[in-house]
Amino acid sequence: MSAPANLRIDLISDTATHPTPAMRKAMADAEVGDEQRGEDPSVNALNERVAGLLGQEAAIFLPSGTMCNQVAIATHCSQGDEIIAASAAHIIGSEGAGAAVFAGCFVRSIPCERGIFSGEDVHAAVRAKKDKSPRSRLVEVEQTSNRGGGSVWRMDEINSVAEATRVHGLALHMDGARLMNAVVASGVPGEQFGRPFDSIWLDLSKALGCPVGGVLAGSKGFIEEANVWKHRFGGAMRQAGIIAAAGLYALDYHVERIAEDHEHAKLFAERISGVPGITLVFDTVETNIVFFDVRGTGLSAANISERLLARGVRIGSESETRMRAVTHLDVTEQDVEEVAEALGAVICEK
Repeated sequence: MSAPANLRIDLISDTATHPTPAMRKAMADAEVGDEQRGEDPSVNALNERVAGLLGQEAAIFLPSGTMCNQVAIATHCSQGDEIIAASAAHIIGSEGAGAAVFAGCFVRSIPCERGIFSGEDVHAAVRAKKDKSPRSRLVEVEQTSNRGGGSVWRMDEINSVAEATRVHGLALHMDGARLMNAVVASGVPGEQFGRPFDSIWLDLSKALGCPVGGVLAGSKGFIEEANVWKHRFGGAMRQAGIIAAAGLYALDYHVERIAEDHEHAKLFAERISGVPGITLVFDTVETNIVFFDVRGTGLSAANISERLLARGVRIGSESETRMRAVTHLDVTEQDVEEVAEALGAVICEK
């Protein structure tokens, strides 16, 4: 399926970015080799850089963030083990039940405001050791929390969860789909965020604006075992330096500019908060995600999405009345103003 011919502004996800001309040049000029054999210099450089950035010993380059999560789960867990995660976690609602399919694991969810839970929540969720119960094995944190409105986990919150995890002898994993958004919004370095975790990954195809890929990091032993699962999942590649070079370029040139995405999201939230019938789901916009409810307009989210698309604007419908807009590298301040105006016009037309 191709994108609509008239699509001009795409806020459906930050995965909608296109590589910039400079990024494309870096990709074209990349040194390459056989990635599966560990001979691609660009992939090796990216792995080394991300491992250092996240305070870990080693890393592997994978085709997607979902594969990063699934490889990590399969590496940490055995069949019948239980994962503890926020009820809004991506591994629960957006990965096709991969934890159950590939690793044979069950996920125990923690209901929590904005997708962020506490050490006390972990203590309460861990199962007592019984032959008839799932074995608690892994705690998962999503940074930022997508369905929590792009909320940022603070270090004190992470440390609380990490301490509880250690008390129970569990592993701790970070889904870092929007980790760089958290780094820019909080000023906390990636290494500090990564230090408490047994595994952590960094997405390249969202805020960093790359066309594909994620990098999973952890101890040398963890990465050795994760590499086995990478092969099992079909994630091994050949001359992957062409896409790894995009990640190296992005880490050099696309990190500081993420602050613009956050400002654009806040501006969008401010503009639409005055539209009759629209209410913001979360009072605070911390990063680049804006959830809003349209029940007061008399239109469904899907209907509004359709009408916007006819105007060349795309925003995703998350439920009957809830919509999500995500700002990114390809969205300007003028685009945000135009989308807010189009949204108001669609509702007024109704």
